[in-house]
Amino acid sequence: MKRRKFLETSALGCALAIAQPASAIAAGSSSPEHLVSPPKEFDLDEVSISELQDGMRSGKFTSRSLVKKYLERIDEIDKNGPAINSVIEINPDAVSIAEALDRERKEKGARGPLHGIPILIKDNIDTADRMMTTAGSLALVGSHPAQDALVAKRLREAGAVILGKTNLSEWANIRSNHSSSGWSGRGGQTRNPYALDRNPCGSSSGSGAATAAGLCAAAIGTETDGSVVCPSSANSLVGIKPTVGLVSRAGIIPIAHSQDTAGPMARTVSDAAVLLGALTGIDVNDAVTKTSVQKSFTDYTQFLDKGGLKGARLGIARKSFGFNDRVDKLMNDLIGELKKLGAVIVDPADIPTSGKFDDSELEVLLYELKADLNSYLRRRGTNAQVHSLKEVIEFNERNREREMPYFGQDLFIKAEAKGPLTEKKYTQALAKNHLLSRTQGIDFVLRKHRLDALIAPTGGPAWPTDWINGDHFTGGYSSASAVAGYPHITVPAGYVFGLPVGVSFFGAAWSEPKLIQYAYAFEQATKARRPPRFLATANFS
Repeated sequence: MKRRKFLETSALGCALAIAQPASAIAAGSSSPEHLVSPPKEFDLDEVSISELQDGMRSGKFTSRSLVKKYLERIDEIDKNGPAINSVIEINPDAVSIAEALDRERKEKGARGPLHGIPILIKDNIDTADRMMTTAGSLALVGSHPAQDALVAKRLREAGAVILGKTNLSEWANIRSNHSSSGWSGRGGQTRNPYALDRNPCGSSSGSGAATAAGLCAAAIGTETDGSVVCPSSANSLVGIKPTVGLVSRAGIIPIAHSQDTAGPMARTVSDAAVLLGALTGIDVNDAVTKTSVQKSFTDYTQFLDKGGLKGARLGIARKSFGFNDRVDKLMNDLIGELKKLGAVIVDPADIPTSGKFDDSELEVLLYELKADLNSYLRRRGTNAQVHSLKEVIEFNERNREREMPYFGQDLFIKAEAKGPLTEKKYTQALAKNHLLSRTQGIDFVLRKHRLDALIAPTGGPAWPTDWINGDHFTGGYSSASAVAGYPHITVPAGYVFGLPVGVSFFGAAWSEPKLIQYAYAFEQATKARRPPRFLATANFS
């Protein structure tokens, strides 16, 4: 059976996932050492959203033809071929949705830049259709949300075709400190298309790997701390982690409301900007979105400026360097390029509080996980197997062989032991987070050096996937922006032993327009991104 047919048949897919031993699910149908040759050339590889839109206007493409091409590509290389295992479920109505959008284009014209464009979304974003939303957990298999998350609704309103759901680090990587990013009980292990034995990073692992491999025009991920920018960096993508409040969190399986957000993952800054504009807006079901009034835009492509770095004052967050000599050299070379493009570089410009809020961040995440996940699961209704974090923990214990063959649920257990959000420990930890990441952190260093933004390496080359020991994250940047709830953009910067490395642009709340401007100018000058080669292992030559 082809991968697409497997994924389209939800009931059969669930039965197979439950029937197979965990080792088989994790390993997939083939392993990197069995790779004979890379997949054949694909005519949509590296094609941008604007180019797809031009093709539909000219009659070269239809939305239906694009959907069919991407589905065939998923058949060819996601479970078969290189077996990157990035798509957890295909939308069985994708073709009919595309056909309806083609008719609408002929009769009324296109709704906008996403009309007819196939997009994948992470499997923790609710869709009220024939697909499930499970966060990769077998505990939610068989249940369906009652309504779309606003993110999904906005995409549909923009005319995008939700092609399917992507695999992820189960429960967005909050179950255990010893997890393997990209592994879920339902979906198995996602692989990095640049080197199949390497990790795609997480938790938006499938969104990153699928977009890099050309299985969609672009994808949506979610982040609490690093889960958009790390897989974007590891898969040579542009990832935008917006200011918390710019994009609604309602209908997204939560970790922590003070840090959670969805964001675009794409092969170019332009494509990411198009997606971001479609996601913004006030949601009555998410009060924090009211803070985005007069601070958000429905079109972020207006900030794409090739000369956008001229005169920009950029600070170098040196404390995020030093974890890899080759990454340091790459970043230092790029700093020279930024100067050539007219940027004023302040070096160093470190966040003085870096590393001082790690413990308080975890404390807040554990408190909010219990409160937010319990609230979400109660709303899923009677068709779900679990209705609280406590019941998820019990489900995992009953299904230990399938759900916990490699790592446990230590973070879930710690979260369940927490009290309500009125407890002093929680309120003090949250206040500490905001003081150290905002007032005495990012805001302080920007003001002190009169900076427009800061830059740092997003992460190092991807580590080998290791189910025994878990992730081997080596270094990089994400936490200050994540804890502050401030925007962060990563852009492909280059390669170390053929493995992607990203550079981060980050700044104050609501500074997405500036960051997009700088990221685009950098991208256009360097053109660093190269498509994956689906190598069995890293190229050390």
